[in-house]
Amino acid sequence: MKISILVFGSDTFLATLPDQIRDTTAFNLEVIADVHQAISHIQNAPPDIMLVQASLDGSMKLCSWLKEQTQLSWIYCIFLEDRLQKLAARSKHGWEWELQMTATVLNQGADAYIRHLPEEKTKHTLAGITANQRLILAQLAVGLRKVQKYRDLLQKNDLLSAIALADSLTELNNRRALEWDLPRQIQKARTQGTPLSLIILDIDYFKKVNDTYGHLAGDRLLQLLGSRLRQNLRSQDTAFRYGGEEFVVVLANTTGDEALGVAERLNRKVSEQPFAINSKLIIDITISLGAASLEADDDDKGLNLLHRADQCLFHAKAAGRNQAISWDYLSQFSHLQAVSS
Repeated sequence: MKISILVFGSDTFLATLPDQIRDTTAFNLEVIADVHQAISHIQNAPPDIMLVQASLDGSMKLCSWLKEQTQLSWIYCIFLEDRLQKLAARSKHGWEWELQMTATVLNQGADAYIRHLPEEKTKHTLAGITANQRLILAQLAVGLRKVQKYRDLLQKNDLLSAIALADSLTELNNRRALEWDLPRQIQKARTQGTPLSLIILDIDYFKKVNDTYGHLAGDRLLQLLGSRLRQNLRSQDTAFRYGGEEFVVVLANTTGDEALGVAERLNRKVSEQPFAINSKLIIDITISLGAASLEADDDDKGLNLLHRADQCLFHAKAAGRNQAISWDYLSQFSHLQAVSS
């Protein structure tokens, strides 16, 4: 991925910068001269490095705004002082004034402060590059190193997060991932006004499998079941290993009736084809499932939703296993029992 550079400055200012910055093979370059457009661009597509023209209106405001954005603190901001009156003040007041100016700019949010001298001629140059341009390129190199470290850190964090949120046996999401994802799904459903449902399922008589064939066979069965669940879920559904032989499936944009249909289909897909543990061992299993949908007074973490689905699972097992029961059905059945009594 190419490094992205945002130049907050005019086209005339861009022309004074080293030619290497305009190298389209190395960088994606954007030039913006309006502070509000720059802020909008940064929010939508954060650059890796920013070059800020000091003489442009809003330059200090942009640096101050960037400093306040904690999630954007990795952007390397180089502030280029091209204001002639400031450069003249440095000549008049000496290094003490420049140090004070540098401190002010850095405190405002810039990572580097450079006196940019576009009028400097090519005398005292190396390979046609002025000393001032070499300084800009050096600071650009510092920014590139910071960007690379940030990207490496993101990559490592993504890997660690994937490890932390994945079940090592089945390669499904784990319980921790469910505890993180379910509140997000609930918030999204409520914001968009869409239904959300959930299925809890487990293997009938799984202890008997372990006792009869051993725990290695039981582990293999869980792996195969996890794979079969993945293959028979819709793109909008997410499966989790909740613990032991118990699994949870979160069904986005799914009503209670639709959730029951998904549960019944999964029940058929598991029961109609045995699981080949190895070349010599094939095991027939069934699963029991409970389905429930999000209700208006449910808590934000999904504990109520999980509890209702778990109650349905309990009744599916009590009713003989190898079946799916929904909360709507359970509620109606309980109501009929109450009326008849």
